[in-house]
Amino acid sequence: MKRKKVVIIGSGPAGYTAALYAARANLEPLVFEGFMAGLQGGQLMTTTDVENFPGFPEGILGPDLVTAFRRQALRFGSEMLGEDVESVDVSRSPLIVRGSQTQVETLSLIIATGAMAKRLDIEGTRDGEFWQKGVTACAVCDGAAPIFRNRPLFVVGGGDSAMEEALFLTKYASRVYILHRRNQFRASKVMVDRVLQHPKIEVIWNARVRKVSGDRVVNRILIEVEGKLEEREAGGLFLRLGMCLIQPF
Repeated sequence: MKRKKVVIIGSGPAGYTAALYAARANLEPLVFEGFMAGLQGGQLMTTTDVENFPGFPEGILGPDLVTAFRRQALRFGSEMLGEDVESVDVSRSPLIVRGSQTQVETLSLIIATGAMAKRLDIEGTRDGEFWQKGVTACAVCDGAAPIFRNRPLFVVGGGDSAMEEALFLTKYASRVYILHRRNQFRASKVMVDRVLQHPKIEVIWNARVRKVSGDRVVNRILIEVEGKLEEREAGGLFLRLGMCLIQPF
């Protein structure tokens, strides 16, 4: 069993940043990046233009930025391991981190497993219903799919991620509707201005989703607007309601 001074679980921006600083301190960190495709890089891998990160006045694509993070961590001596962590024994010192194939003893453990999108718990959006059949939480991942093209699409949320989601979907949708439960967004002004000025986006204020329906995929959505129910044609529902922490193992 190998021994490392520092083990890091997670390969998003936080994981790679921790690896960079640990490597520059000559701690020779080992990073469990995860095995499943899409885990490496975290949420930045599903982000298009990153415009608020210092040093990139013209913006940078999320996957390009996280790739640079990884290369920088490697440059200073970080070790990357493409495995999932299955368990950690914290009852002893050094700790034991058990991956799918590798066991490591470590004096320090950094957990940087990130977060996942929150979902609505309403009829039609759950697993076994229309989740991943027209209901999703990632426009960059799924928006170009044939089921969404030239269809009216709905985005739920009021932050920057919801604005970005709606703007991205205008490339594929016949029209994009943003449903927000309040009468103003919490997103940054620059993103709100882009959304409100876009000819293919319509905002529905004081609105909540009550039900999603369809046959094999989503084709209708029931919403409540200021206390009144409305059923509308829908090709898809994109949820941008914030994030919750991922349990690492």
